[in-house]
Amino acid sequence: MSVQTWTFLIVGLSFALYLYIAFRARAGSTSEFYVSGSAVHPVHNGMATAADWMSAASFISMAGIISFMGRDGGVYLMGWTGGYVLLALLLAPYLRKFGKFTVPNFVGDRYYSQTARLIAVLCALMISFTYVAGQMRGVGIVFSRFLEVPINTGVVIGTVIVFFYAVLGGMKGITYTQVAQYCVLMFAYLVPAIFIALMMTGNAIPQLGFGGQLSDGSGVHLLDKLDGLSTDLGFPAYTSGVRPIIDVAAITLALMVGTAGLPHVIVRFFTVPTVRAARSSAGWALLCIALLYTTAPAVAAFARTNLLKTVDNAVYAELPAWFANWEKTGLLKYEDKNADGRVQYYNDKNSSPEFQAKVAAAGWRGNELEIDRDIMVLANPEIARLPNWVIGLVAAGALAAALSTAAGLLLVISTAFAHDFVKCAVNKNISEKGELMCARIASAAAVVIAAYFGINPPGFVAQVVAFAFGLAAASFFPAIIMGIFQKRMNREGAIAGMVVGIVFTAAYIVWFKFIHPDRNVPANWLFGISPEGIGSVGMLLNIIVAQLVSRFTPEPPADVQKMVEDIRIPRAVREG
Repeated sequence: MSVQTWTFLIVGLSFALYLYIAFRARAGSTSEFYVSGSAVHPVHNGMATAADWMSAASFISMAGIISFMGRDGGVYLMGWTGGYVLLALLLAPYLRKFGKFTVPNFVGDRYYSQTARLIAVLCALMISFTYVAGQMRGVGIVFSRFLEVPINTGVVIGTVIVFFYAVLGGMKGITYTQVAQYCVLMFAYLVPAIFIALMMTGNAIPQLGFGGQLSDGSGVHLLDKLDGLSTDLGFPAYTSGVRPIIDVAAITLALMVGTAGLPHVIVRFFTVPTVRAARSSAGWALLCIALLYTTAPAVAAFARTNLLKTVDNAVYAELPAWFANWEKTGLLKYEDKNADGRVQYYNDKNSSPEFQAKVAAAGWRGNELEIDRDIMVLANPEIARLPNWVIGLVAAGALAAALSTAAGLLLVISTAFAHDFVKCAVNKNISEKGELMCARIASAAAVVIAAYFGINPPGFVAQVVAFAFGLAAASFFPAIIMGIFQKRMNREGAIAGMVVGIVFTAAYIVWFKFIHPDRNVPANWLFGISPEGIGSVGMLLNIIVAQLVSRFTPEPPADVQKMVEDIRIPRAVREG
C-alpha cells in the first residue's frame, strides 16, 4: 500500500480509538471535568502526564532542532528534562497537599487576593495560547505532508478532532485518551529509531548507536562522520557549540523553571487520590518521558547524516520521491541558482575564508536548499527508505503528541475561565451544571483561537513552545515557589512580581519576534540572551520585585502563614 493509504488507515484507527475513549469516559461533573474525580491510577496518570508533557515540540521539533544546531540544540533536551524533575520533586507534592487544582486557584487563595487570582488567570491564558499554537502548527505540518492537504486545512482538521474529545470528555476523557496516545507516540518514535540504528550502526539500541561506529566497514564513528559532513559544507562541527554560553544557560534555566510553572502539567497531579500517589505518578511519568528524550539525540544524528548524504551535490532530477513530496508542502524548497541541475547545500553566511574560496572556485551562487527543521523527524523514515507502514505510523505518533498536549492546554484555558474567573470572581453561586457549561463553551472558543494561532504561528514549533515556557518562568514559577517556601511573601509582592515578570518577558519576545525581527541577533540582545531564554531574566525580576515590595508592605494574615507551614511541614514533625 502507498504511504497515504497507510497513513489514512493508522491515523484513522488511532483517532477512532481516541474518540471512543473520550465518549466512554466523558465527564458528568465538574470534578470529573477538571481533575477526573481524583481517581486515576498512578501508572495511568504517569503515562497521561508523559503524553501531556511530550508535545509536538518533543516529538516533531526537538530532534529537528538538535539535527540543525548540534550541541547547541541540547538546551531544549536539558531544560525540559531537568524542569520535569524540578516540578516532580520540588513543587508537585506541595501543590497536591494544598488541594487547589489550578495555579490561579493556588495564587488566589495563597495570596488572599482576587486581583492576584485574575492576574494568574491572564498569565495562564497567555501561556496556554502560546503553547497551543505550536501544537496546532505541528498538526498542520503532519496533515499537510501525509494527507496531501494545505497546512491550514490540516490545522482545521486537527481542531475538529480536539474539539470533540476535549470539550466532551474534560479531564476524565483526556486522561484515558492520553494513555492511548502515549502508547501510540512512543511506538511511533521508537520503531523507526530502532530500524535506522540497525541500518546505520548495526546496533538495535538507538542510544548506543548514537555513540557507535557506522556499519559500512569504515570504522568511523557516527558523530565523527557527521562532524566531517558538516564542516565540508561550511557549517560548524556538529559536536561544537557556537551559541554564547550565557544564552545557553539562560534558555536552559527558562525551560526548567518554566516547566515547573506550566499549568497543564501541574493539574495532572490532582487527578490521583493522594499525595503519595502523586509522587508515584511523577516517577512513572519521568520513566515514560526518558524513553523519548534519551532517543531524540540519536534520531537527530541519524536524520542529519542521511539527509546530507542524500542531497549534497545530488542531481535534482534523480532525487528520491520523498524530496518532491515535501517540496509540495512548501517546507522544503530548492532553487537552482547556478543552473547546473545539482543541489548545493552549504553555509554561505558565516563560513571560513577557505570555504568561501572553495565556493568561488566551484561557481556556486548561494545555498540552493531551504529545509524547515520541523520536518526532520517526519521525513526521517522516508529518507532512510523504511517501509510505508512505518512512515504512516510516525504520522500517527506526531498527531498523538500534538493533540494530547493541545487537549490538556485547552482544558487549562476552560478551567481558568469557568472556575477561576466565573466561579471564583464573577458568580460564586453558579450551579455545578452552569459551571460545567461555561467550561465547555470556553473550550470551544479556545479551540477556535488555537486554530488561528496554528495557522499564523510566531515561529517553528519548539521555538513557540519555548516562548510559552519563558512566560511561565517569568510569572508562575516565582509565585508558586515563594508561596510554598516563604511565609513572609504577601499579596502585594506576588502581584507586583507577576506583573513585572510577564510584562517584561512578553514585551521582549514581541519586540524581537514581531516588531523588529530584523534586529533579532546576539549583538542586540540584552546581556546576549535570546527571546527563547529571556524568561530567566523575567523570573529574576519577578523575584527581586516581589521581595522588595513584600518588605515594605504588611505581612500576610496569621492563618495564611499557618497554612504555608501546614503545607511544608508534616504534622507529626510539627507536633514533635
